[in-house]
Order: sequence, then structure tokens, then C-alpha cells
Amino acid sequence: YINAAAQYDFNLRIACPEGYDPNMDLVNAHSDRVEIVRSTMDASENSDLIVTDVWASMGQEEEQKLREKAFADYQVNKEVMAKADNEALFMHCLPAHRGEEVTADVIDAKDSVVWDEAENRLHAQKALLEFLMAKTQKS
Repeated sequence: YINAAAQYDFNLRIACPEGYDPNMDLVNAHSDRVEIVRSTMDASENSDLIVTDVWASMGQEEEQKLREKAFADYQVNKEVMAKADNEALFMHCLPAHRGEEVTADVIDAKDSVVWDEAENRLHAQKALLEFLMAKTQKS
């Protein structure tokens, strides 16, 4: 998202607890577009898009409890969405842990586009596979 903000000229606010910041060299290189905040309410204020992900990815299972504690105040819920723009959308790359990083009422809401996001990713992955396989067959 940081590179996309620079490439496509949009402002990006990233809410995360201290110690979980993204690559600060990248953030600093795009400081005119990217801001790190410590509150989901600050991050979501007047935002057009709210995006979250699981707090512990595959391979980080042993960190799950630690991350749950660190990210407890970063859940996307209806209060967070209420601070966003009236037409804001919600995205999550799935699978989601309902009740952890996002509440069920947000992920199931009409302004959630998680299923469209997943479908679009499927088509992009199929196109990439076709491209790679075509290159292999020509060799």
C-alpha cells in the first residue's frame, strides 16, 4: 500500500502499535503520502477505504497471543467505520478472524467488498498463471 500511495497519488494512514511499524525507510521515502498513527479512529477519520488483515500470519502462530494483546485496540468495528467517509468501503484479503481484527457486522455489511476483492484476486492469479505457462511453453 505504501508504494501504491506513491504511485497512484493517494494519502495513506497506517494505524499500528509501536513495534509493528512498516519499513520506516519506505515510509520516510514517501512521507508526503504516508502517515503512521497509533489509533484506528485517527486512521479512519474521513477515509474512503478501511483495510485490515489478520494480526498473526501463517508462520507466526507462536506469536498469536502476543499479537492479539498488541493489536487489541486496532479492531475494525462499526465505530471505526462511522469515523470514515459515509461512502467508505471495507476490505480484507481473507481469511478473516471475526471478532479479532474485524467484527462480523463490519465484514458482513453492505460496504464490505471482501468477496469482490477475493474474486478479483482469483482472476489476477489466473492471468498470471496463464502468462507464466505461455512463457514456459514457448521456451
